[in-house]
This record gives sequence, C-alpha cells and structure tokens, in this order.
Amino acid sequence: MAAPPEAPGTKTTRADAVREMERARFASIAAAIGCISAVGVGLSLSVPLLSLEMERMGASGTLIGINTALAGFAAIVTVPFVPKLAVRVGVLPLLWTAVAVAALSLIAFKATYDIVWWFPLRFVYSAALGALFALSEYWINSAAPPKRRGFVMGIYATILALGFAAGPAVLAVVGTSGWPPYIAGACLCAAAALPLLLARGVSPRIDGGSGRTVRSFILAAPAATVAALIFGAVESGAFAILPLYGLAIGYVASGAVFLVSVMALGNVVLQIPLGMISDRMDRRVLLAIIATIGLAGALAMPLVTDSLYGFGALLLLWGGVAGGLYTVGLAHLGARFSGGDLAAANAAFVILYNAGMMIGPPLAGGGLDLLPPHGFAFAMALLFAGYLAVVATRLRR
Repeated sequence: MAAPPEAPGTKTTRADAVREMERARFASIAAAIGCISAVGVGLSLSVPLLSLEMERMGASGTLIGINTALAGFAAIVTVPFVPKLAVRVGVLPLLWTAVAVAALSLIAFKATYDIVWWFPLRFVYSAALGALFALSEYWINSAAPPKRRGFVMGIYATILALGFAAGPAVLAVVGTSGWPPYIAGACLCAAAALPLLLARGVSPRIDGGSGRTVRSFILAAPAATVAALIFGAVESGAFAILPLYGLAIGYVASGAVFLVSVMALGNVVLQIPLGMISDRMDRRVLLAIIATIGLAGALAMPLVTDSLYGFGALLLLWGGVAGGLYTVGLAHLGARFSGGDLAAANAAFVILYNAGMMIGPPLAGGGLDLLPPHGFAFAMALLFAGYLAVVATRLRR
C-alpha cells in the first residue's frame, strides 16, 4: 500500500528544523570554546605577570608561591557550588558574570597594586575562571553529538592549549609592567566570550540532577575524573620543573626552555587525533593505552637526554599523549552522565584538575631533589603508573 503523500511544506519544515538544530549546536560549541580560551589566556597570562609584579614589590618566593597556590584553592572551594548556582540563575547569565568578574579583577590588580589586596583578588579571579571552566565543559559535553564527542573534545582541548600559549606571547609583546598587560588580558578575556552573543536562547538548562555529591561522581567514574588529576599534576609539574631538569642534565637555559615549548606543541597537535580515536573504541581502554605510553615515555627520558633533538622528539609525543588524559577523560565523562549530573561531574573534573596543579610541581621538584638528575622523570612515571592502576582496576570490573 502506497504511503500517503506528505503535506505541502513538510520537507521544508523538517529541513529548517535540522538547520536550526545545527545552528544551535554550532553556537553552543563556539560559546563553550570561547569561554575555555578565556580560561587559558587568563591563567597563562596572570600567573607569570603577577609573580613578576610581586617580586618587584619585594615579596619573598614563599609569599609569591602561597599567592599563586591560592588560585587552585579558590577553584576547589567554589566550583562545587557552580552547578547549583547555574540551576538558579541560568548557564548563560552565570557565564557572562564570570567573564565580567575575571576581566574586572585583572584591572583591579593594577588599580590596587598592593600585595595585601592581591590575596582576595586572586581568590575572586580564580573562582571566576573556575566557573568558566566548569560551565564551558558542561556546555560542550551536552552539545557534542555522541558519535563525534571525542572529536569535539579534541577541538576544545586544542583551543585550551592554544589559550595557554597565548598568555606568555601577549606578555612578550606588551611587556610585564605598567597598565598594558592588565588591559590586554582583560580585553582578551572579554573578546573570548563574544561567541556567547551567538548563544542567546540556546544555552542548556541544568536540572537538579540526582543530588549526588562531588565525591560520589569521583568514585562513580574514576577513569575520567582521576585523569583530570593526573593531567593537572603532569602539566603543572612539567611547566614548572622541566626547565630545571634540562639545566640539571647539562642543557643551556635556551635548550631547557625549548623542552617546555616542544611538550606544549605536542599537546596542541595530538588532541584532535586522540579525540577522533576515542570515538571508535572503549575510552577506558584508550585511557589505559595513554597511561602506558606516558609511563614508558617518562622512563625513557633518562635514555635520550644526550640528544636535545631526540629528547625534544620524545617530549613532543609524550606531551601530546599526556594531554589526551584531559581530552579522552572529558569525553568519557560526557558519555556517562547528562543534565544536572553532568554539570556536577564536570565540577568534580575541574576540582581534581586544580588539585593536580597544586601537587604536580612539589612532586616533580621533590623528585628532582631526591634523585638527581633524573628524579623529574621518575616522578612523572609514578603519576602515570598510579593512574594506570586505577584504569586497570575499572576495566577488570
């Protein structure tokens, strides 16, 4: 029996609906990527800038370190409340507020220029960036098509890595004294959020979720959440201590800095391919492979340090694979949860990332002091070995 003819305009209506859905998805992904670029630029510009400025004020290294560590503490303390706040005020209004607070805080650092005021300002500034981090991750995870979630997360992670590279580049152009770096940083934060204008009416609503705690999400999906902890520790430990490792094994200062640049380049280059691979296999298995390569790469470092270019090639691969912990872990999280639970799970992800940033430098630096000159490599190997044990346990279950 022949199917009844479609009503006039039905095909057009369906096509329009598909186009509208795709437009909303594009706007959502662009808005989330814009927000995460603001986080990358904001962090990578503020950390060296404020450290240099506090040194000019006469602050001790210990005081500078405490002020810098306050950034991670602020995120850990405030991010658990972000999903509940977003339920009440909405995702888009909260994102606009966080962007405004971050940009104004940068201006306030220069306006006060007093280390006493810089402690509460650092807390407020970091809390705003933490809110941007958690909500942008939730938004892009909820907007990404399930079959291409890893690919979208790869783009997202690549933009974040480029944002981290942009901050020091801006300081190299505008300098680290006077008003220019603060104004430039505030303007870049605001500009990165411009895609939010495209997302009016398409921002996701967060329901109340199941009411589970952040701790429960860490226990429910440790392969994903602990990946954030290890990546934060590896990334911050490498950026802080890898140049010192280079000096310890006999490289000149320029060669030591080259090592960090190459590792960061690997993080930029490999996230999209790793995300695409994660769309075609069990992400827990891929995370186990990433941990295995990270462990092997760390243990191989002492074997290749005689050649700057050989060591650089290893770090290019190692840095990119390590970045896959973030990309694939975030995609795995998005596949496990939805709605309010996804927002809370992303909050757990951000909290563990910040916790990792706090433990990475002391662990890597302690390793270098305890087992010179290769203690840095052994400390990184320890992190990957611990994570491999976590993922292997989940796979057995």
